[in-house]
Amino acid sequence: MTSETSAPIAPKRRSWLTLLPLAVFIGLAVLFMIGLQGDPQKLPSALIGKPAPTFALQPLDGIDRPGFSDADLKGQVTVVNVFASWCIPCHEEHPMLVELAKDTRIRMAGINQKDQPDNARRFLGRGGNPYQLVGVDPNGRAAIDWGVYGVPETFIVGRDGRILYKHVGPITPQSLASRIRPHIEAALAAR
Repeated sequence: MTSETSAPIAPKRRSWLTLLPLAVFIGLAVLFMIGLQGDPQKLPSALIGKPAPTFALQPLDGIDRPGFSDADLKGQVTVVNVFASWCIPCHEEHPMLVELAKDTRIRMAGINQKDQPDNARRFLGRGGNPYQLVGVDPNGRAAIDWGVYGVPETFIVGRDGRILYKHVGPITPQSLASRIRPHIEAALAAR
């Protein structure tokens, strides 16, 4: 006696299972896209209101500026910018830093992160050096202590050495006017 065998159900289940990785990928892509639409300024910083970390950075060889340490953060409102010559957004924000450096009420300090000295010197030579102090952070340790997610990032430090504000990403004309300058003015007004 021969009986007809019906086709197994497994192929349908297999076709659904082959789509599962695609569905997971699409779900993760959607979550990633939603996350990218957020404001990077809303990244939390545990250092706001706390003293700047302890650090001592050597000067960038070949420029006429001293190195940079936490001792330099006392007595004057300081804008600390973490930058690198290989960072495209750093090139975009550089004119804003040069403009900001014209304000003699503040001190500008740069942390040059994971950069080649020759490249950093060319970068500052090409666009102008807005920094009164430049410290070299060859392995990124100081940037980690500052809580840096990636370059560029900018901090406003009060006269008492406490971090008052953190700006993530490049400074634009809009962020200079709407975020950076108001925080600098508030820091200058605080006694």
